[in-house]
Amino acid sequence: MFTVAAAAVLVAMILALARAFAGPTLYDRILAVNVFGTKTVLLIAIVGFLMGRPEFLDIVMVYALMNFITVIGILRFFEYAAESESADETIKER
Repeated sequence: MFTVAAAAVLVAMILALARAFAGPTLYDRILAVNVFGTKTVLLIAIVGFLMGRPEFLDIVMVYALMNFITVIGILRFFEYAAESESADETIKER
């Protein structure tokens, strides 16, 4: 049962990677990378359960936190880059 769940998570990870490479916008790609990170957390938790290693849950929690903080940081970076670009265009128009 959990082996099937692990296989399904792997398929979802492959689909998320495909979306990350083919995404038409930057935000589609960022969302796909976030989904990939979330599925990685699930896969590590399932593998830890299958192997009887509950300490994998500590790794999962750290990885989930890193995934969340990284995505927020990347979004903030591109938000400020877009604001800076629009400010530069406003200055050039004057």
